[in-house]
Amino acid sequence: MLEVANIIEAKIEQYGRERQALIPILQGIIADKNFIAKDDMVLIAKELDISAADVYGTASFFSFIEDERKGKYVIRVCKSITCDMKNRRGILASLEKELRIKLGETTHDNLFTLHDVNCIGLCDQGPAMLINDEPYTHLTVEKIPIILREKRNQKN
Repeated sequence: MLEVANIIEAKIEQYGRERQALIPILQGIIADKNFIAKDDMVLIAKELDISAADVYGTASFFSFIEDERKGKYVIRVCKSITCDMKNRRGILASLEKELRIKLGETTHDNLFTLHDVNCIGLCDQGPAMLINDEPYTHLTVEKIPIILREKRNQKN
């Protein structure tokens, strides 16, 4: 993992020190660490000469920018009306059962974190979820254990 300061510096070199560099910096840190600590937000604010509240406000607006440590795999289940009509609740129940956690929790081995999000733009292929940035569509309760097993096997 890169030091956050190095990520910020690299993104500033690429995008400059203007306010518009904030999102690419946040994305760079998320790509490397999977979350952004409050101290990281203060460092970003200093480097861009904006308030820490502005950085936090931007980061907290986006559901894909986390400010707490999460599992290696962040599962985001779409909760749109379309996915809901196609058994989203059954998918969520299966995930909770297989992972032995509830929404918003992380497994004891820090491998999985389970969230739901308003929409992931795959309404025509629901029910759908993302594991990190990888979409899974046309989900069934039977597919959930298979998907999770594949991810567990990738952890090494």
